[in-house]
Amino acid sequence: MRHDHGLTVTLQPHTARIRVLAVAGDLDHHTSPSLQAVMDELTLAAGDGLVIELTGLTFCDSTGISLLVAAHQRAQDAGAALALAGLHSDIAHVFEIMGLDRLFSFYDTTEKAATALR
Repeated sequence: MRHDHGLTVTLQPHTARIRVLAVAGDLDHHTSPSLQAVMDELTLAAGDGLVIELTGLTFCDSTGISLLVAAHQRAQDAGAALALAGLHSDIAHVFEIMGLDRLFSFYDTTEKAATALR
């Protein structure tokens, strides 16, 4: 677990093939290196699934969005699947305005996301 300037990033094993990355707090250009560091340590293989759990996300700027897009691209390159869970409606609305709802799969809960990735 990493905690930096109001951002907490926790990697939680869910099943053998699916991991959950819980991100809570403000994700912005000050805190994104914490998430980047955890993402860099994460190895994704074909058939793996990663749920980024965002129930505790209170703010996300363009730097944070770019990081999530890069994570999605990295998962795709590895043949893995990535889903976002628990995104607050106001932040989800911003993602939709930017057209990111066509890139990401959004789920209400981590469990629904994990089931979809199986």
